[in-house]
Amino acid sequence: MKKVPVAQMSIARAAMFVIASAALSTPVAGLAETAAWPSKPITIVVTYPPGGGADAMARLIAPKLGEALGQPVVIDNKPGASGQIGAAAVAKAVPDGHTLMFDASSFAVNPALYPRLPYDADKAFRPVGVVALFPNVVLVNAKFPAQSVAELITAARASKDAVSFASSGNGSAQHLAGVLFESAAKVEMVHIPYKGGGPALNDVLGGQVPVFFGNLASTLPHIQSGKLRALAVTSAQRAAILPNVPTLAQAQVPGAEVYEWNVLFAPAGVPEPVLAKLSAALQKALEAPDVKARIAQLGGEIPPGGPDAAQKFVRQQIALWTRVVKERGITLE
Repeated sequence: MKKVPVAQMSIARAAMFVIASAALSTPVAGLAETAAWPSKPITIVVTYPPGGGADAMARLIAPKLGEALGQPVVIDNKPGASGQIGAAAVAKAVPDGHTLMFDASSFAVNPALYPRLPYDADKAFRPVGVVALFPNVVLVNAKFPAQSVAELITAARASKDAVSFASSGNGSAQHLAGVLFESAAKVEMVHIPYKGGGPALNDVLGGQVPVFFGNLASTLPHIQSGKLRALAVTSAQRAAILPNVPTLAQAQVPGAEVYEWNVLFAPAGVPEPVLAKLSAALQKALEAPDVKARIAQLGGEIPPGGPDAAQKFVRQQIALWTRVVKERGITLE
């Protein structure tokens, strides 16, 4: 039997020791790093401009997240291209939990409308949780004769191009809600796209266009003032703030449930223990009385569930709008 020199044995043993030490130390180091998280301020990239609905929701929960995590939470608005600019930046961020994204419903629509996104909507992010769901409302100008969804459908079927609805543009939330209603109610209406929700809503208020599928949070003051008549909400249950307004399903138009929503995302690859901490902090923030009260005041609801439920929800939304956009041949032009 050939003898191995003592020097070679020492080198081999040393190499094995180094490998074993590395294998043992890596998980320990990872655990230590996770335990120390967050180690610096957390940035939430809001994919829309300051002053909008998504920005308001992000700023509502940011201080509560900071309290729960023990670090400041900073809002960084990166608007543009229906949220793509901010999303692309977060997709490239280090997935350590210190950079997050706050996005809205268009996140689920973009994959269907834009063939070449600068990120993979399904693989580049990990939802932390759904912050709030806001139903849309089927609205008509107060002078429009329809007093119910059934009467609106009758008016739309009376003749070709009999009824029109306004939106903030092709592929917008209002446009897609209107298209989904058309499919479910088996009617055809004339879509009037505007360059922004403000001009669209103004013309509905002025009576130039009779119908609008508006977000409950932004149209509630006009409903309460009597300038707009709410015929139905697009949620599964009646909105607590509009208890006398039926859901579309209750108005015999099933299959048109739709929400505008906000979700907090992390880049894909965020460590599971960090994701769990983020989720717990978000749930604590959403349970704060002032946060719950503000979301309820805007007609929204806070759905239960953590990251897995949020991921399932986002994937369902992407599938829904991919189907609707394809079936109706919707484009941005």
